[in-house]
Amino acid sequence: QVQLVESGGGLVQTGGSLRLSCAASGNRFGILAMGWYRQAPGKQRELVATITSGGSTNYADSVKGRFAISRDSAKNTVYLQMNSLKPEDTAVYYCNAKKGWGPDYWGQGTQVTVSS
Repeated sequence: QVQLVESGGGLVQTGGSLRLSCAASGNRFGILAMGWYRQAPGKQRELVATITSGGSTNYADSVKGRFAISRDSAKNTVYLQMNSLKPEDTAVYYCNAKKGWGPDYWGQGTQVTVSS
């Protein structure tokens, strides 16, 4: 089992910044990638950004150039730096971990609200 704990969400004005953190614990062996997803009210959960164990990153088109995913392997933590936030970025943000087998692991989510 892998436990993921997110932090760093909150309320920010349009154009502001937030940094989300996701701390992983438990049996981290075999994790191939970690990432962030988000779900806005009435919408499906969508990918925001991912980072592989090799350091490759991938971003949703809607956040390219504004968000940056990174990791600190020593702290077993993945970060999402969010800049130039827009009201449409408002959602619950979930941390995700994928292994080469079995189900994905999810955090409990952290709310990000961007006011106009």
